[in-house]
Amino acid sequence: MKFLFDFFPILLFFGAYHLEGIYVATGVAMIASVVQIGVGWLMWRKVERMHWVSAGLIILFGGMTLILHNPLFIMWKPTILNWLFALVFLGSAFIGKKPLVQRMMEHVIQVPSSIWHRVNWAWVGFFVVSGVANILVAYQFSEAVWVNFKLFGLMGMTFLFMILQGLYLGIYAERPAEVQAEESRPDGRDVEKD
Repeated sequence: MKFLFDFFPILLFFGAYHLEGIYVATGVAMIASVVQIGVGWLMWRKVERMHWVSAGLIILFGGMTLILHNPLFIMWKPTILNWLFALVFLGSAFIGKKPLVQRMMEHVIQVPSSIWHRVNWAWVGFFVVSGVANILVAYQFSEAVWVNFKLFGLMGMTFLFMILQGLYLGIYAERPAEVQAEESRPDGRDVEKD
């Protein structure tokens, strides 16, 4: 459910583009971003920073697209957003005690600090590559190809990266002490409690 909520503006952009073209789709995405913030506030009494940043960029670049009647502005939005995320993850490697990925995920999984740092650097690289891929597709292919890439390509890249990240973290996941103790017993049987 949260996944659909996070990608709500992109999904509406995609649908509106195929019905009415880039300019209507841009307006729809701008409105959807504002609605996303409003719904987030009404349902959870908070709005994620990612939604604020994305809405700000969509309104800025979408507004420029509509005012100047040039779709390249909206095409740059995913690249700028990805590069901003790369900068935030990069900055977290040097500012604070924990990298951003650890702050976001350590309540779910425990891995050694060095692994969190590696995963954080992987996210920096992923966001840089995603931004470059987006702008290459925007300049090298048709508008329709870019719209499809924006939804399926970037989303597919993100899913694949998250799956690989999960597998990598799973290798280094620290298990609870009770499980480790049980596995270390030669007979593997539970010890009776007094």
